[in-house]
Amino acid sequence: MTVLATAATSAALASGSNSTSTLNDVEPGLLGFLVVAGMALVLVFLLRSMNKQFRKIGPAPAETEADGGSGSASRRPLRGLAAHRAALAAAEANADPADAERD
Repeated sequence: MTVLATAATSAALASGSNSTSTLNDVEPGLLGFLVVAGMALVLVFLLRSMNKQFRKIGPAPAETEADGGSGSASRRPLRGLAAHRAALAAAEANADPADAERD
């Protein structure tokens, strides 16, 4: 890499003061575009392959009562807003009717 940078620097200096371009005027050009386009193409194929693998996995089979699993034991616990709403519903169900009259 340093050999390439040295060659570019010496070529710029050898061209003399008549040249209006400097080392800061370097643009990526066609090679840069091809590299970025190639990486984008590889990314598309990678994402397609990943989705294909996820489709192969599929959802987890649900345990039924006949398999020996109970319906409530196989459920995942509620998280986030669903847990909050369930807690509020449980609190309202357990609320004393006399407490509601005092409010």
